[in-house]
Amino acid sequence: MRNRYLDLLRLLAIVRVVVYHVTGLATLTLIFPAMSIMFALAGSLMAASLDRSGVPAVGRRLRRLLPSLWVVAVIFVPAMLLTGLTFTPQVVIWLFPIADPPANYWGGLALSPIWYLRDYLWFVLASPVALWLFRRAPLPTLAAPYLLLVAIEVGILPTTSAVLRDFGLYFGAWLLGFAHHDGMLRRLADRVLVPVAVLLAGAGGAWVLTHPGPRGYDLNDIPLGNALWSAAFILVVIGRGPAAAAWVDRNRIFGRLVTVANRRALTIYLWHMPFVVALTPLVGLVGWSPRDPWGLAIRVVLVFLLVGVVTLLVGWVEDVAARRRPELIPGRPRPRPATASPGVPAPRTPEVDTAEIRTR
Repeated sequence: MRNRYLDLLRLLAIVRVVVYHVTGLATLTLIFPAMSIMFALAGSLMAASLDRSGVPAVGRRLRRLLPSLWVVAVIFVPAMLLTGLTFTPQVVIWLFPIADPPANYWGGLALSPIWYLRDYLWFVLASPVALWLFRRAPLPTLAAPYLLLVAIEVGILPTTSAVLRDFGLYFGAWLLGFAHHDGMLRRLADRVLVPVAVLLAGAGGAWVLTHPGPRGYDLNDIPLGNALWSAAFILVVIGRGPAAAAWVDRNRIFGRLVTVANRRALTIYLWHMPFVVALTPLVGLVGWSPRDPWGLAIRVVLVFLLVGVVTLLVGWVEDVAARRRPELIPGRPRPRPATASPGVPAPRTPEVDTAEIRTR
């Protein structure tokens, strides 16, 4: 059974990402470090998949991840080739982005969230070995990404590799997802978890305050502060989160919204930035300043509306990738079984292959 609390966290993370990209408010990154939360949730799901299916889970995860990207590529790569992008063999990276795929100027802005898929692919590929190591030496394995990031930040390990840097920045969150799946965070006593979370938040906050980036205290510009602050956030919000949240579905509309956001998370993430980029020039045309509150609110609403339209058009690709029955709007309530009339035996429930359920 799905933990609706985790589904709610994913909804909040997606909303926060979209609002941040429209408004640019650095405070949002501190209030809710969305990307680390998304990687932690993905790490927990990946550990569950590996326990269920073993190494073949890697292929299944990639199968669910890539088709939505290919839809984006089919539309945007030809458009970029027609507007200045040079065709080279590197264009095929759009099929499997283990590195940043080539893009022209406007494509680089509109498709900038591709880095998330790049990191996600690497983390999925590394997960079988990482989970094996984590279960044999949890603390050293968990510490490794943070030590890597420290080495990069202080210059001990100079690197220009975005993938290596992001392993230090986000793979720790992915491993904390492993810890969540294995129940380690829940078993951790408050007398241990709380001081560790406070220590991490204090160290991360101090680093942020003493190393502001070009946009001030925006965690996206301060990798080490981001990693430490996010780790503290994950320990508290996920490590001490409830095992269930039935109240999410008490309101049918809100419950459906949470379901839609989770079933269409990748579509929303990939498509929101092109609309952010497309709507930004309209600010000047209508006379709003870039920080006009009314203009920002309208842009947020417009981006969500446009993303909603695209989600209706192509979101079903996520259903196909997951081998679910395609739905225009997922989460339709299942019909309740008919009540048998007195004296009439109830219809037999067909046997279900539980192995099939575990692979979906």
